[in-house]
Amino acid sequence: MDILMIIKEASLGSFFSVINIAKIVIPLMIIMEFGRNYRVIDKISGYFEPFTNKIGMTSKASFPLLVGLIFGISYGSGVLIQSASEGDLTEKDQILLVTFLIMCHAVFEDTLLFVAIGAKGMMILIPRIIIAFILVLIVSKRILNEDENSRIRLNKFR
Repeated sequence: MDILMIIKEASLGSFFSVINIAKIVIPLMIIMEFGRNYRVIDKISGYFEPFTNKIGMTSKASFPLLVGLIFGISYGSGVLIQSASEGDLTEKDQILLVTFLIMCHAVFEDTLLFVAIGAKGMMILIPRIIIAFILVLIVSKRILNEDENSRIRLNKFR
């Protein structure tokens, strides 16, 4: 009899967790589609240019960075690959974007999902952004250098 209660509680708990997650993910997906169709993301990414320049990326990297931050690594990597194949991103931009998005992607979705299960959103969001920023600065300043042919070479750590 106890096993049936456990199965019932696990099933109901899982069901309500999925409902809570759907309440967050579905509206975000709808917003993403509107943002993509009406080019809102293109306009917003212009505000990120000072940030991308500060961490060693060109202004063309702001759009893939913004997409990855908002919508996640899957969609962000798709935009990154498309931008790179069109020649919009330097090799350094690509490496720094991937480095940043590994640490900090889907900041709204992930944060809201954890908040839905009881976590404190700012305790998740702020450290992710700070750590990603510091890591990209380190990679940009200490590890990567562009030579005259715009090829990336790795420096040795000193």
